[in-house]
Amino acid sequence: MNVMVDAKAVRTGELLDVSEGGPAPKRIIAGFGFWIFLLSDIVMFSALFASYAVLAKASAGGPTGAQLFDLRNAAMETTFLLLSSYSCGLMSLAINSRHTLGTSFGAVVTFLLGAAFLNLELREFQDMIAVGASPQRSAFLSAFFTLVGCHGLHVAIGLAWLVLMMVQLSIRGFRQVVVRRLHCFSLFWHALDIIWVLIFTIVYLMGVLP
Repeated sequence: MNVMVDAKAVRTGELLDVSEGGPAPKRIIAGFGFWIFLLSDIVMFSALFASYAVLAKASAGGPTGAQLFDLRNAAMETTFLLLSSYSCGLMSLAINSRHTLGTSFGAVVTFLLGAAFLNLELREFQDMIAVGASPQRSAFLSAFFTLVGCHGLHVAIGLAWLVLMMVQLSIRGFRQVVVRRLHCFSLFWHALDIIWVLIFTIVYLMGVLP
């Protein structure tokens, strides 16, 4: 038995019912913790979606989604993000093969597509604010900027994370800890894509309906 058992408990027969397998591998503990983080993020976005659904019509006489949203711009953002998810998947395959060039190429393409998405989103925010559709104009716009801006902030954090991982990969190679972190990044990036598809559908497509 790999734990110290109190001598008194042994004498009285109160033996502890413990596993002899020891603690779980760090790979499992880290994976479990990361899934907890992703689930907490999904809960947060669920609350933001619910708030937006309630406030979507509360424009207070200001501009509505049908007047503000540019579906062509949103479609381009969606295309960039979905393509980045595909390149991120190819990067994961290269990681499994321990292919340095393939991993780097997938990371660069993912970063560029993610940066292009973020650039379009920031330009959209600037254009809206320029015509007076700022977050404080109405409850609808507050909910919109909070939901879409929170997703954009996650994308920005993901891009910084990807750069950090490429630095680690160049210094430490395909060590177990680096591979584990790269796979965690891949999960994070795919989760952002799923959330964006919901934003595109609920906010933009439904927002332009009369």
